[in-house]
Amino acid sequence: MIAYIVASHGEFSESILEASWELFGKQEKVVSVTLKPEEDPKDLLADYQTALKKFDENDQVIFLVDLFGGTPFNVAAQIVVKHSEQMALVAGLNLAMLGEAYVVRDQPLTDAVFRLEQSAKSAVRHLQVPDEVKGDD
Repeated sequence: MIAYIVASHGEFSESILEASWELFGKQEKVVSVTLKPEEDPKDLLADYQTALKKFDENDQVIFLVDLFGGTPFNVAAQIVVKHSEQMALVAGLNLAMLGEAYVVRDQPLTDAVFRLEQSAKSAVRHLQVPDEVKGDD
């Protein structure tokens, strides 16, 4: 089973995790890590290491982070490159991605990552209102 570390700047990761559990039920082996304003990358690395200790040694792990190139991404990347056979990193966290994460937990790591990317992208949409429906307010 794939384990997840959901990470973000501020409390976003905690809030989206709680929202996902409202929709999909509480999940095992899913941990939230936050980067607080007063913390630096060393603090975040320590938090990631603590989170990883909550999983079994042979678990595959995917880091789901808020922004590509942000501190949560960059620090997770340092870990993932050392364990690339067992870990992956996906940025652009949204609720659709997190819900899909719960569905693909038993798939091979590379397949799961592909599905997470696809679900996150397909969740970004806009409302197209036909001209005949638009109001004259």
